[in-house]
Formats: sequence, structure tokens, C-alpha cells
Amino acid sequence: MTGRRLVQKPWWKTALGLVLTAFMLFPVYWMVNVSLTQTSDLRSDPPHWFPLHPTFEGYTAVFQQQLPALGTSLLVGLGCVALTVVIAAPAGYALALLNLRGGRTLNFLLLVAQMIPAVVMAMGFYAVYNSLGLLNTVGGLIIADSTVAVPFGVLLYTAFMSGIPRELLQAARVDGAGAWRTFRSIVLPVSRNSTLTVSLFAFLWAWSDFIFASTLNRNGELIPITLGIYNYIGNNTTQWNAIMATAVVASVPATVLLVVAQRYVAAGVTAGAVKD
Repeated sequence: MTGRRLVQKPWWKTALGLVLTAFMLFPVYWMVNVSLTQTSDLRSDPPHWFPLHPTFEGYTAVFQQQLPALGTSLLVGLGCVALTVVIAAPAGYALALLNLRGGRTLNFLLLVAQMIPAVVMAMGFYAVYNSLGLLNTVGGLIIADSTVAVPFGVLLYTAFMSGIPRELLQAARVDGAGAWRTFRSIVLPVSRNSTLTVSLFAFLWAWSDFIFASTLNRNGELIPITLGIYNYIGNNTTQWNAIMATAVVASVPATVLLVVAQRYVAAGVTAGAVKD
């Protein structure tokens, strides 16, 4: 027999996968369900598994009140992406290909930096920003968010760039290219997948950040969408359908980015894991 034998998976594995998938997606479904539920039905006992009388008042509140916050989150996310790539790409190049002294120590320090709780960093930023006048500013929030994304970006760039064939770099040197031109013309274009992965991570972190935003930008004129959601929570009343509607709308950009960039992210994360 020359044909390949088809191996069928047991039915229970498929059923188990469907059950686990449904379990993981249930919070998303419940978020959409509550966003369409009328305020008078939110306290029903037992709760309604489906919106019996759907309403779009929550989404109306989002588009009437939260568009500036969505724009601020977009601005902070793009700023965080730009700052992270500008810092992480040259740093990864230096650590991977320029044979810097203390490179291993720097890599270890970057790993340690990722283990520091964000709330601890937020307290430190608050003290520094209070002295520099950066509290309640979009620029200060971009810098704070970048401190989480930059260590990850440097480590990812380092892992990928370490696997770049040395022949490419030697050919560039033969043509008279210096370290900066080699980075700009050879290394950075080859590192496209890693750049997309780092950019996506930086954007998603800045988009979903609440700790830095609530600590450093609580009283700012421009607040991100996470603080916009928090403002719906009051001492006496909580607008749950507006909260969930805002969460649904805020999840759309992240979901679209993940779906569109999935292939590049998979290639970027595994880059440098296997060497020839």
C-alpha cells in the first residue's frame, strides 16, 4: 500500500476541544449578552441567558461618550509602538550582532525587568512624574507603557537577529556598509516578522493598560478607554450594559489585529528558536 493511512481522531477529543473552547469563550458571549440587556433586566434571578428585549442604549452611550477615550487609547498605543520599536530594534541588534561586553548580563536584567509588578513601577513613575510635571499627560503614559514592551521587544529582536546568517552581514561589510547602514538596510528589513510581533504586543499592552492609566493619568483631559469604562462604575449605580458595550467595542481593534497578524506573530515568536 503506497497511500498514506488516514488517522482519525477519537470523537471524545473533538468533543472535549469544543467544550473547552465554549468554556473559554463564554465570558465573551456574556459580555455581548449583558451589553444588549435592558437595565431593568440586569438583576433578574435567574439571569437571562439571552437578551429577551435587546436594547442598544449601551452602544449609544459608547458612541456618544467614549469616542474621545478610544482616540486617546489609539494615540497612546501607536506612540507606544513607535517608541518601543525605535528603542528595542537597535538594542536587539547590538546585543545579537555587535558582540557587546556584558550582553548576557543585560539579557538577564531585561528578564528581571519583566518580572517587576506593574503596580510597583506605577508608584515609581508617579514620584518621578510628579517632579517632572508629566502627570496626567499622554506623553507620560506612552513612556510608562513602553517600559513594559521594550524589554520584551529587545529579547525578541535579540533571539531573531542572532539567527541571521553571518554571510549577509559580511557581504554588507565588503560593500563598505558600516554597522548602522547594515542594521538599516539588511537586518531591519529581514526582521519584519519580529517587528510586527513587537508592535502588536506593544499596542495591545498600551490599549488594555489600566494600572498606569489610573495612577498616572486619572485627572487628565484625555483619558484612555480603560478609564472610560471605569467611569461608568459609581457608588450607587453601575451602568453594566454601557460597561459591557464599551468593552465589546474596545475589543474589536485587538481582535482584528490578532486575526490579521496571526501568521506574522507565529513566525516572529518562534524566530530564533531553531538554528541551522
